[in-house]
Amino acid sequence: VLSHNLCTVLNVPHDPVALEEHFRDDDEGPVSNQGYMPYLNKFILEKVQGNFDKVEFNRMCWTLCAKKNLSKSPLLISDEDAFKVWVIFNFLSEDKYPLIIVPEEIEYLLKKLTEAMGAGWQQEQFEHYKIALNTSREGLSAWELIDLIGSGQFSKGMDRQTVSMAINEVFNELILDVLKQGYMLKKGHKRKNWTERWFVLKPNIISYYVSEDLKDKKGDIMLDGNCCVEALPDKDGKKCLFLIKCHDKSFEISASDKKKKQEWIQAIQTTVNLLRAGSPPPHKEARQKRKELRQKLLAEQEELERQMKELQTANENKQKELETVRKQLEAAAARAAEEEKKRLQTQVELQDRFSLELEREKMVRQKMEEQVAQKSSELEQYLQRVRELEEMYKQLQEALEDEKQARQDEETVRKLQARLLEEESAKRAELEKWHLQQQQTIQMTEAEKQELENQRMIKEQALQVAMQQLEQLELERKEALEQYEEVKKKLETAANNTKSWKDKVAHHEGLIRLIEPGSKNPHLITNWGPAAFTEAELEQRQKSWKGKKATSE
Repeated sequence: VLSHNLCTVLNVPHDPVALEEHFRDDDEGPVSNQGYMPYLNKFILEKVQGNFDKVEFNRMCWTLCAKKNLSKSPLLISDEDAFKVWVIFNFLSEDKYPLIIVPEEIEYLLKKLTEAMGAGWQQEQFEHYKIALNTSREGLSAWELIDLIGSGQFSKGMDRQTVSMAINEVFNELILDVLKQGYMLKKGHKRKNWTERWFVLKPNIISYYVSEDLKDKKGDIMLDGNCCVEALPDKDGKKCLFLIKCHDKSFEISASDKKKKQEWIQAIQTTVNLLRAGSPPPHKEARQKRKELRQKLLAEQEELERQMKELQTANENKQKELETVRKQLEAAAARAAEEEKKRLQTQVELQDRFSLELEREKMVRQKMEEQVAQKSSELEQYLQRVRELEEMYKQLQEALEDEKQARQDEETVRKLQARLLEEESAKRAELEKWHLQQQQTIQMTEAEKQELENQRMIKEQALQVAMQQLEQLELERKEALEQYEEVKKKLETAANNTKSWKDKVAHHEGLIRLIEPGSKNPHLITNWGPAAFTEAELEQRQKSWKGKKATSE
């Protein structure tokens, strides 16, 4: 019976043979919901074409479930109104089982009902109800929604008829897609007479009936994107006229007043614009937008919760790391204190040991000093006899060493000065070369200037470095000259000292004879003894004297 009625309501041909074949081997008693669903999906729902009366289908489903689930407590709404609320619930509920309607959609429905009843919306009252609802569950079932509206909690002061009319108006808008309805006069196409009709505007059609009970339908005005509506001037004693132009016909209609006329023109024009754009009815589009907004907010909330969990996990990890570091610091501090204690103890022991050794060393030193003083007094007389000769020999040897060292320093300074001059010449040549290259770079074309700008900067830096090096070399050269002057002065001083010591030696020739390294060459013998120079030096000096004599002549 259930399958036959479903096929009848959905305009699907019923196949009793397929039904018997599907449940032939099922001998386990009554069929459950889960057992019936495969047959329902395969043999009934897959064959539905969409050309069925949705209200009748909803009414059949209502008949199947209302008696079992509808509250037994008395309600302020009739069974017919409860059915309409149930259908509205199915439209506004979430797309997951079990079906529930979330607080946002409950607020939307209650606002629509309150607006239809002409009452004021109590936002504060609903916020309290919403808080109490969110603490216990996510939303309401269909039967809980019927109990909420039937209890009159949000329609206090309204009679049953007003609530019923509001439910019917919201039902017509959300379920039957009724965008606007009302009485107006229509001009006939044949007899040209004016007749009052009940007009119902839907997303793609305007139907007109004899009365608002919708039992006697007189015709339809099919709407599409090519239709248009325009206002007409008053004529034939009729006022508030407007014209609906369709593909094959035009319809003249008279509203009751100017306000109704403007509302109908605006509603029809909005419907035509939606057909042109291919958009769904406004209430369905608004529902989709609310659903997308909820999904977006839910995704953002989940993302925020995920981030909070990550932050919490990271914080816990940081706390653990800080605790570990704190323990390590405490252990390190304990070790450091222990090591400091050991270090202080070792330091005290070393100080005591060093004090003992210092006292012992002082005593040994005093004994050694006494022995040295005694030995010194014994050696003083002996040393006094040879001190003058040794001092004279040392001073002469130092003078000779100073002269030799002065000559070596002079030679070193000369070589250093020559090298500095060569480096200075090379740097000057390099600077002149860079200067010439910089002059050539400046004379290049404007197109090459940008390309060579970086190279010029590098060369300028190199030039600055070279200038700094040149200045450094100049300073080194000056220092070398100063050293040369000092060495020269030392050489002169050493020569003077040598001369004076030679005179002293000559004076004391009879007392002491200097021990000097002998020359491998044979020495010249003069009347006063060995000569102070060799034959080669004598020849060189003779040539020098002859040259000076020739120059003077």
